[in-house]
Amino acid sequence: MSGLLCPADEAGVVEAVRAASADRAPLAVEGNGTKRASLRPVQAARGLSTRALAGITLYKPQEMVLSARAGTPIPEIEAALAERGQMLIGEPPDFSALMGTTAPATLGGIVGANLTGPRRIFASGATRDHVLGVRAVTGHAEVVRSGGRVHKDVTGLDLRKLLAGSHGTLGILTEITLKVLPRAETQATLAIAVDSLAQGVAVLSAGLGSPFGVTGAALLPEGDAEHGLSGPTALLRLEDFFEFLPHRSSALRALLERFGTLRVLEAEASAALWRAVRDAAPLGPVGEEEAVWRLSVRPQAGPAVAAALRDAFGARLLLDWGGGLVWTAGPATAAAHEAVMRAAREAHGTFTLFRAPDALRASVAVLPEEPAPLAAIAARVKAAMDPAGVLNPGRMRAGA
Repeated sequence: MSGLLCPADEAGVVEAVRAASADRAPLAVEGNGTKRASLRPVQAARGLSTRALAGITLYKPQEMVLSARAGTPIPEIEAALAERGQMLIGEPPDFSALMGTTAPATLGGIVGANLTGPRRIFASGATRDHVLGVRAVTGHAEVVRSGGRVHKDVTGLDLRKLLAGSHGTLGILTEITLKVLPRAETQATLAIAVDSLAQGVAVLSAGLGSPFGVTGAALLPEGDAEHGLSGPTALLRLEDFFEFLPHRSSALRALLERFGTLRVLEAEASAALWRAVRDAAPLGPVGEEEAVWRLSVRPQAGPAVAAALRDAFGARLLLDWGGGLVWTAGPATAAAHEAVMRAAREAHGTFTLFRAPDALRASVAVLPEEPAPLAAIAARVKAAMDPAGVLNPGRMRAGA
């Protein structure tokens, strides 16, 4: 790339896209570049960052609605919400350590990649499900708006859902409006020692099937020495008001004691543990010649997938979302990647090459192949939104 453009406003983004389209010079679109090592390398003439498009533009705590420009750092948004006892619903992860950077993720980056933390299993859905409205610049150098700033705005084509998770290939997000929720006063985590990953998923399923409102369900195959957890450990999180949490915690503990030794981590100890799970920290330090994959499968298939990956290349593992999200780290080789694809395929799930050296990312499929009818629809959408192909070309699929 010849340089990095940092427009100061939406008009600057429009002009940059117009020039790129006229010159047929593709743009590598990013926020703070925290996910630059994810998916495929973008071959572009220049980069365009939204980091200068920062700041909260609207916050109505009573209506639980917040709008911010795409380049706004997530910690800035979380701090503003915390002052009013509120939070982002999707529990956005911080992958700076995993990606080897110190820069914080931006709102546009989180929404553009549709990244959601452990709370997804608690009837909250993915990040895209909490987006009320967006402003974006398409490959036509046109500003589009989808949705609005109220909870019941459902008019028009729902471009919000289309742009969330498109990784900057369909449009450049400039402003995003989100639903937010009240933050729980406190939390507790029940940590249950298990004999196997299969038993661990059974524990998580029992907790999630209970009436006690579990908001996090993860499995640490190697435990967590920092919190005194050795061996495979199932984690179930409860969040509530101070006066109600003890009753719910005791009731869930009584339900789960039959599975094995159980510990309760309170308040900040619980919060620190779930921040680690959120950020995939239990995978440990990831070396420059290693890769990280995410597999999404049925929770009951998680243990078999984990076993297959361990057998294939000694994978380091973390299971979240009740066992249905399998994080794995290992050597950045074609053989390891083939093992991941095979495991996902046999489990009827999906995979993402989440982080890897450029050589591997450029030579393999970083996402599963789409069925022909879906691929045809995706191609038509891309042609309609970015006819000159200047926005993050090849980011998700070779030749796209």
